[in-house]
Amino acid sequence: MKKSLFLYLFILAVLMNVFTYAYFSKEANFEKGHSGEVSKKLTDSIAALTAKIDDANYFALENNQNAQNYLEVSATNGKFIPYDKLIPLVTEKLLDYNEDPKGNPYTGQEQIGAQKFIINKIKVVNHRWILADYSDGEYWGEVVLKYFTNPDESVSFVVVDSFLYPKSTN
Repeated sequence: MKKSLFLYLFILAVLMNVFTYAYFSKEANFEKGHSGEVSKKLTDSIAALTAKIDDANYFALENNQNAQNYLEVSATNGKFIPYDKLIPLVTEKLLDYNEDPKGNPYTGQEQIGAQKFIINKIKVVNHRWILADYSDGEYWGEVVLKYFTNPDESVSFVVVDSFLYPKSTN
């Protein structure tokens, strides 16, 4: 009787081990397959986001080889400013005009209320154009500027067009 009890317990223990092994091996295979699917989805998402960023930066001096070549060829007095140094220079010079008590003159807008118009964001499109966002805290607008680098490394700006959005009545 003891021998048959030990035999039944041994068979029960073997069956439990077989079922436990089968369960954990299926779970491992499922996790491997699931992680592969998640990895593929993440890779696809990264590729889609990279494509969107490339599309968004299509009009940017950093990605415009023709504009970069133009800067090299047309360097005044042999002074060439690389685009990675030109962009911060132009941005800094344009933002310096925000200190004017009447507001930044390159917004293309006169002061409307108590607040002055200042430029908030700048996008250097190529070797000649800038897109900028400006506001006075109540009104918002956008401006297209032309910029020129001078031989003394100063930068001059010309307002091409400016648009002030109507005040929201919400």
